[in-house]
Order: sequence, then C-alpha cells, then structure tokens
Amino acid sequence: MPVGNAKTFLLICFSAFVAGNVSCQSRVHAQPGANISSLNFLGAYEITYSLRFKNTTVGGLSGIDYDADHQRYYIISDDKGAIEPARYYTASIILTQKGIDSVYFTGVKNMLQPNGKPYPNNKQDPYHTPDPEAIRYNPLNKQLVWSSEGERIINSKDTVLVNAAVTTISMQGKYLNSFSLPHNLRVQAIEKGPRQNGVLEGITFADNYTTLFVNAEEPLYEDGARADNTPHKAYIRIFQFDLARKRNTKQFGYQLEPVAYPPFPAGAFKINGVPDILSIAKNKLLVVERSFSTGRLACTVKLFIADLSAATDIKNTPSLKNATGFVPAAKKLLLNMDDLGIYTGNIEGVSFGPALPNGHKTLLFVADNNFNPLERSQLLLFEVIE
Repeated sequence: MPVGNAKTFLLICFSAFVAGNVSCQSRVHAQPGANISSLNFLGAYEITYSLRFKNTTVGGLSGIDYDADHQRYYIISDDKGAIEPARYYTASIILTQKGIDSVYFTGVKNMLQPNGKPYPNNKQDPYHTPDPEAIRYNPLNKQLVWSSEGERIINSKDTVLVNAAVTTISMQGKYLNSFSLPHNLRVQAIEKGPRQNGVLEGITFADNYTTLFVNAEEPLYEDGARADNTPHKAYIRIFQFDLARKRNTKQFGYQLEPVAYPPFPAGAFKINGVPDILSIAKNKLLVVERSFSTGRLACTVKLFIADLSAATDIKNTPSLKNATGFVPAAKKLLLNMDDLGIYTGNIEGVSFGPALPNGHKTLLFVADNNFNPLERSQLLLFEVIE
C-alpha cells in the first residue's frame, strides 16, 4: 500500500474510532434508523469561506450522506457550473462526545453526463445544466443517487425549461441511469407543475434500500399557493419510488408550516420549504423545514417526524388546491433550531452519522452558503436520544 494511501486508511480508521469505535471490517448493510424522542445539540463547525480543494471552491454544500463502510461522508455542491462543473466531495468528519473535532476533505468527483463528460457551465448551456441538491449512498450496490431540481426561467429575453432529475452514478461519478419521473414533475412554461427552485430537494432510501423517497421543496402550482406568514394549507408532495424499477409508485401530501417571520421590507422575498428528508423507520421520515425572510440573515429550521402510514396516496389526484377527503402525512415537531440560541444558516442536508462513544446515534446537518461571504457553510451535530 503506498504511503499516501496508508495515511488515508489510518485517518479513516482513527476517525471511526474517535466517532464511536466503529470497526474497519466489513459489515451487514442494515439501513440506519432510530426511534427518535429528542435531539441533543453537540456543536457546530464552520467551513472556511472560499476554501480551495483540488482546484475547486468548496461551497454551496446542499446534501450529505454517510458511508459506514469507509467512514466517510459524501457532500454535494449545488454549483451549477458557474464556478466549477457539478461535483461532490468526500470528507472525513471526526466526531467526539463534545462535538465536531475536525473536517478533512479527501476527494472530489464530477457527476458526469451520459456521454461521459462533465455537465456544462450554466451560462454556456443553461438547457443542459443541473442544479444539484441531494446525494445518497447505497451500500448494497456501491452506487450514489443524486437529485437535480432543474430550472424554470421565463422572461422577455428567454425561456429556459429544464426538468428535474434523479440520477444514479458510480463512485467515480459515471452516469449509470435515471429515474422515470411522473408527469406532474415536468417543468412547464404555464403555471402548472413545479415552481422555480422549488422542485426536487431531498432524497432518502427506505425499506432497507428497496424504496426511494423524493420531495418537492415547495407546492406544485396546481396544489396551491406557497407558504405564507399566515397559516394556510400549503402542501408539498413526497414521491415514493420503487428502487428496482425506478418508477414512482405513490405520492403523499405534506402540509408546510407558515413562514416564520415577515420579510422586511414588506412584500420582499420569503419562503418556507423542505430541503431534505431522511428515513428513520418504516413509513416515518425526518423532515427538515427551512424558513427564510428578507431582512434576516439566519434561517428558522424546524425538524418534524412525518408518518405516512395513514396518509392518502394522491398519485392520481391532479390538484390539491380544491381536493377534499385526502389525508396528508401526520407530523410532529421534534425541534425548532431557533431554541438552540445559535446562528442557523441555510440548512440543506441531513444524514445519520457514526455512533458516539456512549453508543448513541448521531445526526449531522449541512448548510449551504450559496457561495456568499455573508452566509456560512455549517455542519451541525446532534446526539439522538431514543
């Protein structure tokens, strides 16, 4: 084994030992989960703005997933090619009972097109540029699945319509296949289907890697208005896919909370949506709701446990705007990060991590700085209390 590889191997094994004495031997690939009763905040870690790694700018970190086999994380950037081509990073994140000790970026790979080339710059070819949002690792086939929310730009100068995508790639970033998306996820020039920047955000494996759940960040046009400061029925859709067939089998409604704060000035931009989801048990998802209002730097991030057990399958319901009789996912507030008394940035991704020295499971959240010096690339660590 070359010296460099030996050092990397030792660092990975040491990271696993510190984070929970996890063996570097092979393991049974049971999907992680937890019966979460509460979360204990252990600490935050800030990644340096404009950090350079292997000729790329580390930023726009919008999705994260843990690979227990190699004790490493996969972190996807939402750079549309404006800085460098679409890519994901591998990282070693050393955890202790007191928080995040250190973060080491260990690799970077481009997600490749079917032709084997990196995706184009969004200015050179906006019609074939992805908007990466989430990434998950499947230990059963050693492959990655990532989501792009596409684009919808309609103005007097141009019309750019790019459909969302869920794509499977190899560990080297090679394109393998794509999921067949339902008709209501097609981007359209009329106000039907997904909104701009409100399409596929979160993805999670479920049912021991036989199911994939994907969520829209905001309501589809035909499902009603976006979330507002006052309570109203703003529903997003959660899409269930059969992983083997890569086809949508069910859809569920999930009601968003109101936007946490009014914008300043009045009428300025505001949003509440779901940037990520994480399977925690059969028919149960950890749902991240992130609210932002102009005039505030921090976001309000709330974590809910959603139960799909009694929810109505709305796959054949074309519109929720005037629909009656359907049952949305049940939801229960787990944590409002405003209560932590810390700055919470643009939280975009969540993943289980290794066990702590006390045996408790961990959750790690990542925040997207939008390549903006006023925002922060954060990692937030929580201990899971069952």
